[in-house]
Amino acid sequence: MVYIAVFGVTAILLLQATGMIPLASVGGPLTIGAVILGIILSVGIHEAWSRRRGPLGWLVNLVVATIGGLLGAQLGGFAAAMSLPYTGSLAAAGGVVFAVALVASVLCAIAGAWAAIALVNRWRQVPGR
Repeated sequence: MVYIAVFGVTAILLLQATGMIPLASVGGPLTIGAVILGIILSVGIHEAWSRRRGPLGWLVNLVVATIGGLLGAQLGGFAAAMSLPYTGSLAAAGGVVFAVALVASVLCAIAGAWAAIALVNRWRQVPGR
């Protein structure tokens, strides 16, 4: 799971550093969303693969990871926007402020996906085992 976090943070920071995230159009949020969605799905795939889930388990993992990860990304973005100095727009601020907000969103998305899967795994346990 640590590798997924390192890869996700590296990917989003490389996109931001190279200017591949447009700041003045809808392409920026779509690019960020695509990266976060890919990371969230990789968390679900990793858990399903490592626990040798069946087809239904794979489906449940992907759906649960997506819901938990998107919720976590929203909460992480909100927390980053509230905790960082007010600049009007994080994208307009650019630089380190925008990078910190992106990293916070990615890490919160991973935590949300992981927490949602952990919650469902507790429900999957059969009593008496």
